[in-house]
Amino acid sequence: MADDVFKALADPTRRRILDALTERNSQTLFEICARLATRHGLGLSRQAVSQHLAVLEAAGLVVSRRQGRYKFHDLDTEPLEHIVGRWLGPKPPQTPESTP
Repeated sequence: MADDVFKALADPTRRRILDALTERNSQTLFEICARLATRHGLGLSRQAVSQHLAVLEAAGLVVSRRQGRYKFHDLDTEPLEHIVGRWLGPKPPQTPESTP
């Protein structure tokens, strides 16, 4: 699973999509395309952005839900938290430094 997360994060366009979802969650494909075009100057087709979203979904970083005729995309940080927790582990308790 971690390999999928790293593969998804390796592409700068997918990182920009995650940034867009961090700024505002629950966006449609149209909203994500518009945000990429206006903020980053990326003129990607809807199909290209949809493919990037599919990679992010496969990695567990994006969750999609249908509401009526719209499909909304939400950021899921749990896979990132799992990776960070694996390497950083729990923080040891802070002890006050003893003064001589």
